[in-house]
Amino acid sequence: MSQELSRRNFVAKAAALAAAPAVLPALGASDKISLGVIGTGGRGYYLSQRAYAGNAGRFQINAVCDTFSGNLARAKDLVQTQGKNSAKTYVDYKDLLADKSIDAVIIATPEHLHKTMLLDALAAGKNVYVEKPLAHTVEEAQEIMRVVSKSKSVVQVGTQNRSNSLYQMAKTMIAQGLIGDCHYVRAFWYRNALPNGGAAWRYPMPPDATPENTDWNKFLGTAPKREFYKPRYFQWRLYWDYSSGIATDLMVHQTDIIAYVMDRHFPSSVVATGGINRWVDGDDRDVPDTWSVLLDYPESKFHVNYSSYLGSDHFGYGEQFCGNEGTIEISKRSTLNFYPENYNGVSDIVKARKELSITIPNNDHLAVEAHLRNFFNSILGVEKPIAPPQAGYEAAIPGFLSVMSYRTGKKMLWDAKTDKYSAA
Repeated sequence: MSQELSRRNFVAKAAALAAAPAVLPALGASDKISLGVIGTGGRGYYLSQRAYAGNAGRFQINAVCDTFSGNLARAKDLVQTQGKNSAKTYVDYKDLLADKSIDAVIIATPEHLHKTMLLDALAAGKNVYVEKPLAHTVEEAQEIMRVVSKSKSVVQVGTQNRSNSLYQMAKTMIAQGLIGDCHYVRAFWYRNALPNGGAAWRYPMPPDATPENTDWNKFLGTAPKREFYKPRYFQWRLYWDYSSGIATDLMVHQTDIIAYVMDRHFPSSVVATGGINRWVDGDDRDVPDTWSVLLDYPESKFHVNYSSYLGSDHFGYGEQFCGNEGTIEISKRSTLNFYPENYNGVSDIVKARKELSITIPNNDHLAVEAHLRNFFNSILGVEKPIAPPQAGYEAAIPGFLSVMSYRTGKKMLWDAKTDKYSAA
């Protein structure tokens, strides 16, 4: 290793990163980024809150769009309270995109709507922050990649772990050799809830939601047509038509950050298994609550072991980067632990390294604020997106392949040179 890193240096760096002020160039009142938010339910509302908390004064939300009137009213009230201005409201996102005063949009809608909305936003000349996953299928993602390559707009994908100070620190530690060679990462996400709990994707359904104040057809978009059904609208992550479940809600964050920390790209093979084991009584979900995936990167002799279960929260969620000289574990996005190897015969240099533990409270909130800040800075031309479309594409492909593997019972292969998949 080129440089031994002390615990004191790492703690100091972590504290500095956590406390760092928002770095944005000075803007006049008329130079604020004019922002529109498409999808103002749970995630869109949260992103708006984090934008105000970490980047206030650098943007103005001038338009909000949602197909449920309750979400729309709540978002308008947030803008009035936090931004001190009145935002225009839209039910049809195309009307928002037609507003030439809007510089950028946040797309925080169900997954099956991402592709069409993103492409329409680019066609309208907007800069775009699109929530993960980039799209709903491999083919949709590839269509996006063809278009963004010709676009001058800034696009940031909402994989905010890349803006998390602890993952950035882990990347530096591994690059400087603190854990030696790393060929194996274990990632996991375990959580639990009552049958009507959000952790099980059974989000609360507003009792006043009706077909009259919920534009069901706009929600469906290109998905199969069916009669209005509140659970599909408010709990859409449970159904294949709109979501890939664990693969593209949870796993996508972790395969992305592993690729970022380890400088990896596409796996060559993906195999998945699982099922609906926990949520079986009175539950009509399509997507599994139990999920295990193996990802191989043979050219770099690298392997990822992924598991998720929505029926026990004891282990929480995190990633363990297992090197031959040490392990870095990041837990719940807020704690970094380093453990040097101590097996019989390990070198004195490795033995001399000290265990390290750093916890930064509310670090995921800080990461989202930093991710939005990077988006704003990129629009202003002083930074580049830390999660550009290519990163979003590389993060989504393992998720899509895992769903194919699960649903077909076959190992899926990916050819990065041709951008094509096949079954083994």
